[in-house]
Amino acid sequence: MESYNYLKSLHLIFVITWFAGLFYIVRLFVYQIEAASKPSPEKEILQKQYKIMTYRLWYIITWPSAVLAILFAISLLYLMPEWLSQPWMHVKLGFVFLLILYQLKCQQIFSQLQRDEVKYTSNFMRLWNEGATIILFAVVFLVILKNALDWIYGVVGIIAFSVLIMLGFRFYKRIREKNNS
Repeated sequence: MESYNYLKSLHLIFVITWFAGLFYIVRLFVYQIEAASKPSPEKEILQKQYKIMTYRLWYIITWPSAVLAILFAISLLYLMPEWLSQPWMHVKLGFVFLLILYQLKCQQIFSQLQRDEVKYTSNFMRLWNEGATIILFAVVFLVILKNALDWIYGVVGIIAFSVLIMLGFRFYKRIREKNNS
């Protein structure tokens, strides 16, 4: 069972680096989008630098971390197949699926920005950045509380947390707009 603890530790390490990559990549998207509206030569200089930064983050940290986190998770499920019969694990795997979809959408945005295609606003990206945060909160509470989690309170809690994030986003946007005027 010692291998279980090593696998669990490695899984956790790569989940952390995966989320770190997802949090930072979207922040870099915000900067890339805002750089696109700068005057020359500042625009070209910033875009070139952000492309390098996002490329390295995406392909050296985020994608490898995602793949390794998933591989170690599969290894853990192989060692502990009884987890697959537990309801909390079904919900967790649902959130992991959402996280993978989130990453794939980030891949699409990354590819567009690498081609200098700006299809989203920086405000949209700031809000999009909270998607990974909501998934992280849900998964951590789910894994820690497992069956003790009251599903109704959990759903209400995630909705309330999402509303708080939206309110915080609007408040921050007003402050930024006030400071820019």
